[in-house]
Amino acid sequence: MEWRIWGGGLVLGWGLLAWMANRSAYFPMKYPGGEWDEQERIGAEEVWIDSGGVRLNGWWRARPGAQCAVLFLHGNAGNVSHRSGAMEDFAAAGAAALVIDYRGYGKSAGWPTERGLYADGEAGYQWLLKKGWKGDRIVVVGESLGTTVAVDLAARRQVAALVLEAPFPSARAVARRILPWLGPGIVWGFNAKSKLASVRAPLLVIHGAQDEVIDYELGVEVFRAAREPKELWTIVRGHHNDLHVVERVEYRRKLRDLMMATCNAATSSPPRS
Repeated sequence: MEWRIWGGGLVLGWGLLAWMANRSAYFPMKYPGGEWDEQERIGAEEVWIDSGGVRLNGWWRARPGAQCAVLFLHGNAGNVSHRSGAMEDFAAAGAAALVIDYRGYGKSAGWPTERGLYADGEAGYQWLLKKGWKGDRIVVVGESLGTTVAVDLAARRQVAALVLEAPFPSARAVARRILPWLGPGIVWGFNAKSKLASVRAPLLVIHGAQDEVIDYELGVEVFRAAREPKELWTIVRGHHNDLHVVERVEYRRKLRDLMMATCNAATSSPPRS
């Protein structure tokens, strides 16, 4: 009888530890925390998007003459108000841009889960379609945790191109680097690597060689698992959160070149407004 009590306690303890570990993947900052004055500074429009009954908040920045629209899926921390710099980069590259806050982030309702984040990425994509953008003119850009959402979306939907900044193959692969013996047993999900074979869009992987959060080798693993056409851009001096800053001029040029090559070949026409 005693071994059953001990066994039950171990199972319960493992379950609680796993639950806590998987919940710790999210670091949402709820409104009013953040830099919300940035919306006015960059001229972004606040939008609201339905994601299966969950109300999401986002920023939309139109650009006259844009041939592409970027759907930006951010990482696991902060909120949309911390991504104004990225929106400026997309505009400088010639694109309109939508940045959404996942459920539980910023002004969005709900609480983040893996399935919920995938649904939120889909909701952002559908919003752009309703705005008049077709799949062959939508460039999906994912950042860190957002790369798994981006891959999931691009594996199921038509996109012009896919950009992954500091990607990783799966949550388990990251956990294995941090806690080699325990991590893979308590952390799972966000398996982007298994979906890459279904992505047919041109791919650009960007990773900092000095990344202190997601090891550079994990980004290389993602790149190797993907189909052609693909490009790996290693930012030698780049860390996890400064890829836009360290090589800003080249970053914008890379995006602009990718968009020109893909969106200029689109068969659809961009919306007039």
